[in-house]
Amino acid sequence: MATLILVRHGRSTANTAGLLAGWTPGVALDERGAAQAAALPGRLAGVPIAVAVTSPLQRCLETLRPLLDARPELAVHTDERIGECRYGDWSGRKLAELADEPLMDVVQQHPSAAAFPGGESMRAMQARAVDAVREWNARVEADHGEDAAYVMCSHGDIIKSVVADALGMHLDLFQRIHVDPCSVTVVRYTRLRPFLVRLGDTGDFGALMPREDTRGGAAEVGGGAGAP
Repeated sequence: MATLILVRHGRSTANTAGLLAGWTPGVALDERGAAQAAALPGRLAGVPIAVAVTSPLQRCLETLRPLLDARPELAVHTDERIGECRYGDWSGRKLAELADEPLMDVVQQHPSAAAFPGGESMRAMQARAVDAVREWNARVEADHGEDAAYVMCSHGDIIKSVVADALGMHLDLFQRIHVDPCSVTVVRYTRLRPFLVRLGDTGDFGALMPREDTRGGAAEVGGGAGAP
């Protein structure tokens, strides 16, 4: 079956402001995010890509734009099923404030039971994203052959949930996975099992430098801003 190249959008204005963006309109890449997006064509140079699929949100469209400009022959499709988790009433709020919400403990420790007020559950988020991936796998293989690769530009929690599914992990463990902005994660699907080939690859080891951890070991809902 097809090989899936998952790209998280570049660093956004919401990431740097510490906001949980969700589906809030007008969230663009910041200066660093734009530079990350501009480097993406070079990072993927030489990789044959059959098609591109993207979340409809602005930060993903901006992330893919340099790649599409470099490969004008590449068809692009928008799929709402790989759009960000619908955080509902939490959307647009500061993550520092949300840390005090009782629901945040559930999001961190038992996400399969977490449902955002006015939004969706994390189980529903994973189900729609995995359904989208499976359908695109079949479509890409049918149109381009079983060795074809395709790019999917999405969001931190979406990518983490797809990786968890590929690894056979329960959703309650997906907060152990981390993907930085504009990182590349690759899953090769076969008839019997998926293989995780790359996880959160940015080529930048700045995120490994020691820094103060103000989260107490908690996962960054929405994916975080990456290296400072």
